[in-house]
Amino acid sequence: MTKLPFKPSTDLGPDAQRPAGQELASERVWAADTEMLRDRDYDEKRIMRAWEHFVVSGRLEGEPGLIRPAIRHSWERSATLGVNAHGRGSAQSTSDDALERLRRDNEDLLVSARTAFRRITEIIGETGAMAVVTDAQGVILDVGGNRRTIERAHDIRLEVGAAWAESVAGTNGIGTALSTGRPVHVHAAEHFCEGVKAWACVGVPIRDPLDGSVIGLIDLSGPQGVFHRYNLALVMLSAGQIQQMLVERANVERISLLEASLDRVRHIGSSDGMVLLDQFGRVLHFDDVARRRWPTLGTGANLKIGERLARSESGAASELGLRLAEPLTGHSLEPLVRGGAVRGAMLVLGGKPRPSVAARIQETPLLTAAKARIIGSSEPLLQAVDRVVRAARGRTAILLEGETGVGKELFAQLAHAVGSTTGNEPFVALNCGAVSKDLLGGELFGHAPGAFTGATREGRAGRFEQAHGGTLSLDEIGEMPLDLQPYLLRALEERAVTRLGESKPRPVDVRLVASTNRNLKQEVEQGRFRRDLFYRISVVRITIPPLRQRTGDIAALIEHYNRELSIRHACPPLRFEPDVFAFLQRYDWPGNVRELRNLIEGLVLLSSGEPVGFADLPEEMIADTPAEGDLLPPRPPQHADAALPIDRLEDAKRRAIEQAIADANGNVSVAASRLGVARSTIYRQIHHLKGRRRP
Repeated sequence: MTKLPFKPSTDLGPDAQRPAGQELASERVWAADTEMLRDRDYDEKRIMRAWEHFVVSGRLEGEPGLIRPAIRHSWERSATLGVNAHGRGSAQSTSDDALERLRRDNEDLLVSARTAFRRITEIIGETGAMAVVTDAQGVILDVGGNRRTIERAHDIRLEVGAAWAESVAGTNGIGTALSTGRPVHVHAAEHFCEGVKAWACVGVPIRDPLDGSVIGLIDLSGPQGVFHRYNLALVMLSAGQIQQMLVERANVERISLLEASLDRVRHIGSSDGMVLLDQFGRVLHFDDVARRRWPTLGTGANLKIGERLARSESGAASELGLRLAEPLTGHSLEPLVRGGAVRGAMLVLGGKPRPSVAARIQETPLLTAAKARIIGSSEPLLQAVDRVVRAARGRTAILLEGETGVGKELFAQLAHAVGSTTGNEPFVALNCGAVSKDLLGGELFGHAPGAFTGATREGRAGRFEQAHGGTLSLDEIGEMPLDLQPYLLRALEERAVTRLGESKPRPVDVRLVASTNRNLKQEVEQGRFRRDLFYRISVVRITIPPLRQRTGDIAALIEHYNRELSIRHACPPLRFEPDVFAFLQRYDWPGNVRELRNLIEGLVLLSSGEPVGFADLPEEMIADTPAEGDLLPPRPPQHADAALPIDRLEDAKRRAIEQAIADANGNVSVAASRLGVARSTIYRQIHHLKGRRRP
């Protein structure tokens, strides 16, 4: 039996200690695992005959003990899962985008494995073997070892990004070890897939030091002719070293979060309990008050290190408060920021329910004004507001995603207001799609005197420098030219900019809020946006909901813009026929809030004082909406001889149209957009009004 060089430790501090003699389940598993790895006879021909019979008949026959129990059970699972017995290894690969995300999600594992993995690959390099590290689902994250073996492994897809779970590749050192949670040695003919039977491998699971769950695996593989028995002990040793590194990183993270919570602890009441959570919502530490209060909360169990108390859809720590366990939803969960990113949270168990994070933000005039500009109370809108408020408590980058016209610029201003301490910090906005490629670099980073044709003699600070100490909002960042993106990435990473024509970097401290109506992940896949920049600006990604998902806000938006625009244009407020108002609340609004605002402004300008009817709405708005019952009555036919009196309505329409065209410098398309009507409507109204002008 191969002995572990040491026992995996889970000492995460005094509150992680357990009664003497009580083993963790993970330790019992490790002890049992080592019993499996003992010397045994291996008869390849007889095992192959047994495999062939099993593939044909679905039954194992022959000498008892010929097929080890671990292999027999794995063959049975593989057949039940429908794995192709004549396959050649993995048949499932991970996209580059998904692989990058998996590497970020498994950062602790990869960092902890780095030293041990480098050592093992150096040792096996001369033996003809290779090593891999996988995540908990068997996706290979890293590969090292003998170069020729690594090249040969491509034939069976034993490579970075390939999935080797049992459900994909049958019996193998990776998938079978993950399925059983135990170290597994699979030698040549013992593999389930025919195309892998020239290989031998041993896989050892790696466990989370906090709760003992399997979080990954290290595997040693190679052609069966070069695979040596001592490789088993080597992999066990490496797995133990990786596990020890995970323990050390967990302790460092725990201490770091304790330090981050010190300022908060001073402000909680003496009767309040404190529970420290990691970025996955698991308990790292708790005080005596929390331990005493826990049974009174209806949770039904004692508070334990490693217990998961909060979850989020994306796994982001900044969202932990959205998914607190039901008995805890009335208590406070405050994100803890380290190094500009949310790394965990502090749960305060108070005697009384505490307000949400958004409600606890100190209300400043700047914040009040920013919140007042976001109209509505629908759940999707409030969730977006709450996420922006949570994210803005740190200094990390925020990416706002959403369709054109949803109001992303208002949420950028909200993030700035939350992060503002004096109310005087600058908010600098730049639309990357509205500046030519040649000028965008100078706009962002500034320029030295006479740096290029058109540059000022005095030189100029760019938007980064102008936003120093405050917020830089980059709208439509997906429009940024590809060759300029590395400079933006460098400015964000180094927190410094160099003006065009200069060589001296200037330090800047800005919060970046980027926004886009594009799918940046697709842009990355198609090579139009840098992957490294995407991950740098999307530390927190927040989607602003389109208006069709917040129909409960439409009435409030109509009333808001009706009041605001009627005052601005010195016109009486609009009145709506009930059916029209109902129609507007059910309309899809493809242009979102911007389309609604433009429609109301056009109706205000063209209003005759009568209630707004269907005839006053743009024709394309009616045409693009399917009729439901009597909601959309057909328009009456227009007769050429239908006399319309020349009254104040005609005069008001003419003045509004003429003024809009004049303001747009004769551009009918721009005038139509500002009035919220189609260009054809403008031309039709001009023709009609000219024909009806008094002689």
